[in-house]
Amino acid sequence: MIDRYALPELREIFGEQHKLDLWLRIELLTVEALRDAGVVPDADWVRIRGAAAEVDVQRAREIEQESQHDVIAFLRSVTERLGTEGRWLHYGLTSSDVLDTATAVILRDATRVVETELARLIEVVHRLALQHRDTPMVGRSHGIHAEPITFGFKVAGWYAELQRDSARVERAREGISVGSISGAVGTHANVSGEVEAHVLNGLGLEPDPAPTQVVSRDRHADLLTTLAVLGGTLERIATEIRHMQRTEVGEAFEPFGSGQQGSSAMPHKRNPILAERVTGMARLLRGDALIGLENMALWHERDISHSSAERFVFERALGVAAYATRTLGDILDGLEVDADRMRANLDQLGGMVYSEALLLAMIVKGADRQEAYRLVQGAAKRAWSGEASFREALRADAMVAEWLTSDDIEQAMDLEHHLAGIGVTYRALGLEESE
Repeated sequence: MIDRYALPELREIFGEQHKLDLWLRIELLTVEALRDAGVVPDADWVRIRGAAAEVDVQRAREIEQESQHDVIAFLRSVTERLGTEGRWLHYGLTSSDVLDTATAVILRDATRVVETELARLIEVVHRLALQHRDTPMVGRSHGIHAEPITFGFKVAGWYAELQRDSARVERAREGISVGSISGAVGTHANVSGEVEAHVLNGLGLEPDPAPTQVVSRDRHADLLTTLAVLGGTLERIATEIRHMQRTEVGEAFEPFGSGQQGSSAMPHKRNPILAERVTGMARLLRGDALIGLENMALWHERDISHSSAERFVFERALGVAAYATRTLGDILDGLEVDADRMRANLDQLGGMVYSEALLLAMIVKGADRQEAYRLVQGAAKRAWSGEASFREALRADAMVAEWLTSDDIEQAMDLEHHLAGIGVTYRALGLEESE
């Protein structure tokens, strides 16, 4: 992650010092388990525990320049401070035992940061859904005015989707929270299941029941694709805010600071830059999901074609997901909703948004559906052409009058009727109690 978008807590989780400290913790837990099993003498364990309290990151980097192997460099930087007891470090292990198990801890903890941001976003959306339950606006399909809804009803849809995202992210975190201390090809030939259990229990991880030399990459792909789906939700909401902020719509606006400037050339501009930023970040998440899928197919028990990509993709994907979620939370927490403009836009077509209700009212009176459709559409066309208002066109049509009185027309064009069913969604989502 570049500094512009990096969350400090994720910088720490993915930091080099934290990674090497985890590697050392895994090695020490392994030696401790071997001591408990009677393999490592007590005196050697005491000396290792006392002398290998931390990792010298700079020294490990120096050795890696020579060895071209990061785990070997780490081990040498630790064992060169030890005597003969250093031989017990990495006993029975392979590099992937250390790498994948530490990665599991890092990914688990980083995913929890995303979950924290997502929980806050859901809370903000929940508040908006309740606050604007009865704020009428026009619903749109194909970008064209359709029928009345409320802004809260729109937000309730976001709430439902974010709840599903939360469940998906939690499941993906659980799926990635597995390690493996099983040796060169995962057979536990030189390191027992008891040793593995001790190490993983110390880290709060579950064992992979069927590793090869690595933890299977479907777990990692699941996490990355889950983050991409979350990004799709964030983009869906951000795109909606961008449309609502358009000058000719003007129904809702992302926050704009007192000293903020929207354009280097045009001082009047108030651009939805935060929502656009979220939209762009969703594209990154989709790309990172593809990398996760590509990394699933490795040669035999393991190759390292996944390794270089993962050094980028894990930190970036989780960093982007956390930042984009936080940013959208900031947008919605400070969202400026113009209820008057929403109502004005709803009324802009002079009642044409009630065309289906008029159609149904004729059908109830006995009209043929196609005939009724043609009559209402004809009135709408006359209103579009400027011949008359929609109401006037309806009342002036003798064929419409065969089915509907003026009172029938007004009753069909009743806003409250169109919003009365919104409670179905609110009750289904637990946003209000059943009547």
